[in-house]
Amino acid sequence: MNMTRYERARVLGARSLQISKGAPTFVEADPEEEPIEVAKRELEKGKLPITVKH
Repeated sequence: MNMTRYERARVLGARSLQISKGAPTFVEADPEEEPIEVAKRELEKGKLPITVKH
């Protein structure tokens, strides 16, 4: 998926907030790992549960 840097920042910020509040992750994650890093891995692997409409 092609996203602008602003869309990417918004999506990663929203997903990392969800993860920090206890949402389940869609990739293997260490409990002490930063939520933003988990969100980045989810995005890279195409497992991010967020859709961007253009």
